[in-house]
Amino acid sequence: MASYHLSVKTVKRSVGRTATAAAAYRAGERLSCEREGRVHDYTRKQGIEETFILVPAGAPAWAADRAGLWNAVEGRETRRNSVTAREWELALPSELSSEGRAALARGFAQALVDRYGIAADVALHAPHREGDQRNHHAHILTTTRVLASEGLTDKTRILDAAKTGGAEIADMRGLWAQMQNAALERDGLEARVDHRSLEDQREAALDRGEELVAMTLDRDPEIKLGPAASSMERKALREAERDGTEYEPVTERGAQVHGVRQQRSLMADLLERMVQARDAYTSAREADASRLSAATEAARALFSGAGAKDFAANFTQAYEEREAERQRALEAERAQAREAERVAALEAARGQLIEQVAVAWQDSREIEDLDVAKQRQQALVSQVKQAVERLGCKFDDIAEPVNARANEIKEQRELELERTRDIGRDISDGWGL
Repeated sequence: MASYHLSVKTVKRSVGRTATAAAAYRAGERLSCEREGRVHDYTRKQGIEETFILVPAGAPAWAADRAGLWNAVEGRETRRNSVTAREWELALPSELSSEGRAALARGFAQALVDRYGIAADVALHAPHREGDQRNHHAHILTTTRVLASEGLTDKTRILDAAKTGGAEIADMRGLWAQMQNAALERDGLEARVDHRSLEDQREAALDRGEELVAMTLDRDPEIKLGPAASSMERKALREAERDGTEYEPVTERGAQVHGVRQQRSLMADLLERMVQARDAYTSAREADASRLSAATEAARALFSGAGAKDFAANFTQAYEEREAERQRALEAERAQAREAERVAALEAARGQLIEQVAVAWQDSREIEDLDVAKQRQQALVSQVKQAVERLGCKFDDIAEPVNARANEIKEQRELELERTRDIGRDISDGWGL
């Protein structure tokens, strides 16, 4: 299956970004930003294969010029936190020719223009010279306002609103998958992409009765490495190739990605072998072989051929590592639960102590003999000092809420006393006393 990727980001002034700088960088050009009075020069940037701008029919002539378009965008927005552009980042199928990839990116950009009435600035980038050479991709920078004959007009609220934005992006993700698959099919290629999550793909496979395919989809999704981790992993890979040693990831994210890729490769190998085993069993049974003989043929097909020994060893290792990871996660979950119980017990004990001491502290305030009152309060202070170490907190963590709670108790007692006096006065008035 070919690789699928579509992400949508925004260019926001609130984080210091401008549409002119974004366009200059992606196109590898030199653009002057009239609003900022700055020049963004990325003419030395390499790996840019093709750039072009698509606009709606009847758009002004200046919109076809990169500097004119994005300076108009910056001039049209007046707020300090304006979103000036939207970027659609696409992975292009490496299986297609360069012409096929360009046509595919142009088709998707045109679909954006037709659907939202916006301008689209497209830059096709080649894979990084030190990275995955299948990583052909495109950046499509679009306006956030409709481009009409009179210029930039209304905001594309359908993409911004919480109720409609997610659905729109989901629709475009589906469209991008359809367009790629159609292009791959036209070229007679078997590779296909799927924009759905692994879980959704797995459920669909089960609904079709394709248990083996569903099994290969029961794996973790691959995370994005990011520029810094990618650079470190590329360096480690080059060093391993130079020294003739096995590549070992050097970052946590790199290890996660490497593990997922190994898992995916093993599951693909397993699927192929299981299909061969199923076919071997079916052929044997059709040739009137017994069930045991057919099962023997299936087992041979499963664990024979090139790489069978390595497959079995790698699968065993992957299973053991996954089981160890599961046990670590389970133990961490148990430890977290134990810690939560411990914290809850301490909180309950602290709450109980605060209530007891607060009541006793207010009682001491009401003692008329000041010496006795002081002795009671000193004893309470000693009690709190002894308890804080056991409860894992500081003296003030108990003393401050004790004082607050004691004041609440004082107010409650005064209110009760006042109500009692009112009742007494009412009774006296009723008896005429």
